[in-house]
Amino acid sequence: MGLYRLLTRWWTGFALAASLGLLAAAHAFERFGGLAPCNLCLKQREVYWAAVVVAGIATAWALFSRASRGTPRIAAFLLACIFITGAVTAGFHAGGELDWWALPAACAGGGAADLESLTALALGVGAESRPVMCDAVAWSFLGVSMAGWNTLISAALALFSLLAAQRPKDARAPRK
Repeated sequence: MGLYRLLTRWWTGFALAASLGLLAAAHAFERFGGLAPCNLCLKQREVYWAAVVVAGIATAWALFSRASRGTPRIAAFLLACIFITGAVTAGFHAGGELDWWALPAACAGGGAADLESLTALALGVGAESRPVMCDAVAWSFLGVSMAGWNTLISAALALFSLLAAQRPKDARAPRK
């Protein structure tokens, strides 16, 4: 019961750490693993950036206002909405990778565009770069793609957020 109380009472701090960790992992896969993100991967990152903002503000509020009852429950509910959005986006992406449905035609693209690469493209010189396709599985672990893992992680974070938003009064009350 002690771990449950700690998790639900300070959930926004844990959500902040989890979101930052997942963003760091995504950027590490890109930077060091050479896995360029597709458009849907970038959309999934936007969800975690939104969670960082909400969780960061709520955690700072709780720390600086000396909130003895933990972080505000409304922030936990907002985080649940954000993580549900992430689970749906990642699930849509994973389903497209598994050919359960067709992904939009706009799901091709990505990559940075700078002046040199645009000039090389216009002049027809330089290496040809192919856009990253959303339906291609670039990495998988235990038969589950990165989008599939993101679906599971986002759903778990949403569940914990809902538990934190609905925590019982005794978990919110300060201990004397």
